Amino acid sequence: MSGRELTLLTEGSIELLGLIPRSSNQTFLVQVSCGEDEGYAVYKPEAGERPLSDFEPGLYKRERAAYLLSESLGWGLVPPTIIREDPPLGVGSLQWFIDCDFQQHYFTLFEDAPETHAELARIALFDFVANNTDRKSGHVLRDDDGRIWGIDHGLCFSASFKLRTVIWDFAGEPIPEALLEDIAPLAEAAPAKVAELLDDDEVAALQHRVQRLLVAGVMPVDRTGMRYPWPLV
Repeated sequence: MSGRELTLLTEGSIELLGLIPRSSNQTFLVQVSCGEDEGYAVYKPEAGERPLSDFEPGLYKRERAAYLLSESLGWGLVPPTIIREDPPLGVGSLQWFIDCDFQQHYFTLFEDAPETHAELARIALFDFVANNTDRKSGHVLRDDDGRIWGIDHGLCFSASFKLRTVIWDFAGEPIPEALLEDIAPLAEAAPAKVAELLDDDEVAALQHRVQRLLVAGVMPVDRTGMRYPWPLV
C-alpha cells in the first residue's frame, strides 16, 4: 500500500457509517476523507471495549503495535493502523478496510489456494511472535489483488503465553532461513515504537518467544490440542 492510506487515516475527516456485526467489542465502519479523496476504515474505540480479566483497557494500542511489528519485519501482513484521539466515540484505532471476498478465509485459502501457503505460514509465525490469543479463520483475508492480510490483533502481546490460532497446518515444519533472519533482531530488542505501546514484561516475553523460535528452528507445535479460538471462523 502507498502512503495515501496512512494520510487518509491520520488526517482525514471521519464519518461513522455503522456498527460491524458479530464483533466481541464495538467495531465500526467509518469513511475517512481528505478533500475529494476518501476511503474506508475499521474504527475500534476504547469506549467500546468490554472489560477483560487478562487484558487491560486499551486494546486499540495492541492493534497499532501489531501493525508496527509487521512493518518492522518488512512483512506487510497487517493493514495500515493508527491511533486517533478525535473520532466520534473517542480514542481508538483506525485500520484501513480491506476489500475482499469475505467468503474466503484461512480454511478455504489453505484448501483451495496452495499458492498462499507461504504467506499463511508467515502469519502463523507472526502470531507466535505476537502471542495472538484470537487468530480465527475469518481474521485472514485475501484482497481483490490476491494479497493476504491478517486483521484483529487486539488480543496480542500478553506477557503470559496465550497463543490460540486455527493455523496449525505448518506445525513442525522448518522455518525458512529468511524469516529467521527477519525475526532475529527481536531476540535482542523490540522496535521502540512497539515497546512504547506495551509494558516491560510484555516486551521481555516477546523477546523470549523469538529466542525460542531461533533455537527450535521449526514452526510452533500445539502438543495440547487446546490452542484453538472459539468460534473457529
